[in-house]
Amino acid sequence: MSPTSPDLPPEPGVRLIDGGAEFCVYAGHATAVEICLFDPGDDGSEVERRVPLRHRAHGFWFDTIAGVGLGQRYAVRVDGAWDPDAALLHNPAKLLLDPYARAIDGDVHLDPSLYSHRVGSDLRGDIAVRDDRDSAPHMPRCVVVDTEFDWGTDDFPRRSLLQSLIYEVHVKSATRLHPEVPPELRGTYAGLAHPAFVEHLLQLGVTAVELLPVHAFTHEPDLVLRGLTNHWGYNTMGFFAPHAAYAAASDPQGVLDEFKTMVKDLHAAGIEVLLDVVYNHTAENSRDMMTLSWRGLDERAYYRLDGRGQDIDVTGCGNTLDLTHPVVARMVLDSLRYWVQECHVDGFRFDLAVALGRGKDDAYDRDHPFLVALRTDPVLSRTKLIAEPWDVGIHGWRTGRFPPPFSEWNDRFRDTVRTFWLTDVRASLHGGARHGAQELATRLAGSQDLFDTHGRGTIASINFVTAHDGFTLADLTAYDVKHNGANGHGGTDGSNDNRSWNHGVEGRTDDLATLARRRSSMRNLLGTLLLATGVPMINAGDEFGRSQRGNNNPYSQDNEISWMSWDHEPWQQDLLETTRHLVRLRQEHPVLRQRSFFSGRQVHEDGSTDLAWFGDDGHPMGDRWGHSWVEVVQALYGGMWLGQRTVLLSLNGAAHEVEVTLPTAPGAAAYELLWDSNDEVPAPPGEPVGAGTVVTMAPASMRVWRATTWP
Repeated sequence: MSPTSPDLPPEPGVRLIDGGAEFCVYAGHATAVEICLFDPGDDGSEVERRVPLRHRAHGFWFDTIAGVGLGQRYAVRVDGAWDPDAALLHNPAKLLLDPYARAIDGDVHLDPSLYSHRVGSDLRGDIAVRDDRDSAPHMPRCVVVDTEFDWGTDDFPRRSLLQSLIYEVHVKSATRLHPEVPPELRGTYAGLAHPAFVEHLLQLGVTAVELLPVHAFTHEPDLVLRGLTNHWGYNTMGFFAPHAAYAAASDPQGVLDEFKTMVKDLHAAGIEVLLDVVYNHTAENSRDMMTLSWRGLDERAYYRLDGRGQDIDVTGCGNTLDLTHPVVARMVLDSLRYWVQECHVDGFRFDLAVALGRGKDDAYDRDHPFLVALRTDPVLSRTKLIAEPWDVGIHGWRTGRFPPPFSEWNDRFRDTVRTFWLTDVRASLHGGARHGAQELATRLAGSQDLFDTHGRGTIASINFVTAHDGFTLADLTAYDVKHNGANGHGGTDGSNDNRSWNHGVEGRTDDLATLARRRSSMRNLLGTLLLATGVPMINAGDEFGRSQRGNNNPYSQDNEISWMSWDHEPWQQDLLETTRHLVRLRQEHPVLRQRSFFSGRQVHEDGSTDLAWFGDDGHPMGDRWGHSWVEVVQALYGGMWLGQRTVLLSLNGAAHEVEVTLPTAPGAAAYELLWDSNDEVPAPPGEPVGAGTVVTMAPASMRVWRATTWP
């Protein structure tokens, strides 16, 4: 349809056509919109040419501009009313990024001119006074790039969640110090797909990498003033552009192609690529901060606001995108489809997902139009969708409340497993009160109490013990309190509810007994994570005991605190082999990764049940559930009805040795030991021992048995 007489505006963003390009941008309350084209001048400096967009429909401004081709650098300027109380912050002096830009070149260089209102050198000022300083010298540029790419025979691996092991990893941190990755590729998309790192993933049994944000982002002013950067990337300035600093390539086209090549190479190894996406807020933060894109285009449309034009902040980051607005919902859906269709991404983890489902009354609605659109979209509904089921607003905790086909980060699993193996073991050691084993049993069995609705099944639970946010596995066992001084917040940032245990010494120690107890606790945590029903997620580096020196919020630490070290001590190699062994046990025993929740009823003619619970005496738990003194529990997963071997997990949460009787049950005449968390390295299966045998379990330990018959 011709842009001179349209019934509908063209697609947002830039589309190359014969002889030029078609531009379209939403600015619903503006009186004028210009596209700013940047070209090199005769003296090598940059020359800006402003072209007004002549056409307008439904709040979109659009036009065709001749002579625009690949590599064109551009941005937007918008004019209109200035009335902060009415959320009108138009200012043509401010260069704005196109929300649909496929590439962004350069970064934001902090300067008072980046603020739409007048501020001083301390970046404080009067929101009522519009600032006329040009922000262009301090802003990045959008770039027109070629979206064509030779995908060859690439296809989506489409791994079942029943078979999945998700590996949460930061692109830069993963290989920044990797000795087998060429120096020029370390910390890049190409480095992540380098054979040395891919081989590590394959040996570990990883089926999907979940990348911390790779959308183009910038750094908060307060971090810049303190000489720090936003390392994690939860500060988006472009939802369609890959973050350029993660590429070995130096040109915008090369950045996009390198990202796609990474996806292609990981797919070739059978590994899916999931993106941690931040559609709940943007890098513009609160309205008295910088104007980079959306605020200058149409603050009323893009952000949740109260009656005085103030941000409604349920993200803790100063602003919240308003997905009740059709333009905003469309932008997010278009962005998601772009990453799937054009970049072959396999799925998404939605940061602070509750914020995406808040309706016009600000309450969470599982049938929010955006969530319905996402679930019914013919492209997106076939991808992996994972919710972080909380935000910081009122009634923000919603674990278990997302609709299918969403899976969810299960924070109840995280807290319960930490409590059982760390704080409760410490309490047992010192005679304190414990929580008992009942909730741990619920988490081991797939968290049916949270996810048994609408046929979601066990794959709705993304089980994790650690993530990027919080202590690493090793630090959980080495620190009682956070040590976040390097972040510059005076220790006020980061969670105080860590449920960690330093085993008697805070931080580094040379005491061999303390170190041995810490390693045993790490193995218990990993064993519970990797053998529980649900979908396991490992925080990168936990497989070999990576430490962040007690920092549980290193979002601003782009240094050795965050980077993964590949110079491993012998105990780290042992822990890595243990992790690999546990993953193999999970893969080899489908009874540990069933989709349906357990019934506890007879499922086989031999009288076996799908899941049965026993105490330390080998008898059914019965009415012992709910008692805080219960420190030992055994779970018997009946595999006969699936044509699989039956598996027994024995867990001793006491701080002392315990005599445990192996249960007698149909199909389990004897057991062979597959793993003991007391062992520094996995041992070969032992000789079978008969059901009813009394075995001695080490303090705070777990064992994995496989039912067998006598030879």
